[in-house]
Amino acid sequence: MKQPQAVNAVSPSSWRGLSSYLGLIGALLAMIVLFSFLSDHFLSMNTFSTIANQIPDLMVMSVGMTFVLIIAGIDLSVGSLLALAAAVVSVTYLNLHWNPWLAALSGVALATLVGSLTGFITVFWRIPSFIVSLGMLEMARGAAYQLTDSRTAYIGSIYDYLADPIVLGISPSFVIAALVILLGHLALTRTIFGRHLIGIGTNEEAVRLSGINPGPYKIAVFALMGGLSGLASLFQVARLEAADPNGGVGMELQVIAAVVIGGTSLMGGRGSVICTFLGALIISVLAAGLAQIGASEPTKRVITGAVIIVAVVLDTYRSQRQKK
Repeated sequence: MKQPQAVNAVSPSSWRGLSSYLGLIGALLAMIVLFSFLSDHFLSMNTFSTIANQIPDLMVMSVGMTFVLIIAGIDLSVGSLLALAAAVVSVTYLNLHWNPWLAALSGVALATLVGSLTGFITVFWRIPSFIVSLGMLEMARGAAYQLTDSRTAYIGSIYDYLADPIVLGISPSFVIAALVILLGHLALTRTIFGRHLIGIGTNEEAVRLSGINPGPYKIAVFALMGGLSGLASLFQVARLEAADPNGGVGMELQVIAAVVIGGTSLMGGRGSVICTFLGALIISVLAAGLAQIGASEPTKRVITGAVIIVAVVLDTYRSQRQKK
């Protein structure tokens, strides 16, 4: 009997994913073209290498926030966790004279622990993660001030190798962040863990009835968010050669903006790490372009806020069309 031949087909979801990539890439290119006309110095290797070396902390934190939003959660404490992890690095290195690697690991470990605590409280007492992370935001920031005596702690050049450009003006921090993007994408799209996260965000009760306990997965996601905030703190410390207790202020808004612009649903169940990366690039290019054309800080905030609102409106419209 003649065997049926395989037919190459692309699923509707694949087409939707491709259209999301192309839409974000188109928006990014349009923004680059616009600022190239508005500023004579924008279209240069120096501008793009500067953006690439300032974005790694936003990149890695956005990966964690993508996972958090996919399970229909939110974490507002990420900026404060960045500052707390940096403060721990400064104390362990400057005051306790720990090895730089051990000091770095201590900061990442504490941020991971605090993220785990946020997840545990959210799951165990069934409190919205918005409220828990808001409280953790204040606690972590207060702890960062206490550890540094509310002063910037100058660490020196021990982590400079993370921020120093190596090839084409790109730093090791960017390379590490790109690796995190790749691993996050593979975890979300190629593992059972990723499929379970999408299931939890889509219908948590159905996942529970299928015999899977969502609790450990949700705690793991918040722990991952904390760990990536700790990693981001190392990138910032390397760039500034200091631990600033005010570091990361407002960072949670930039991270959420990058993820939302990338198309991750605020209601959970849908998201893409690659699209989040493109969203982070859009945020960074927008900030760099506005700075080069001399836009004031209030103007930059108004424009950035407008871009976020447009992204949310478009995402809502797209979701309504898909339901129809």
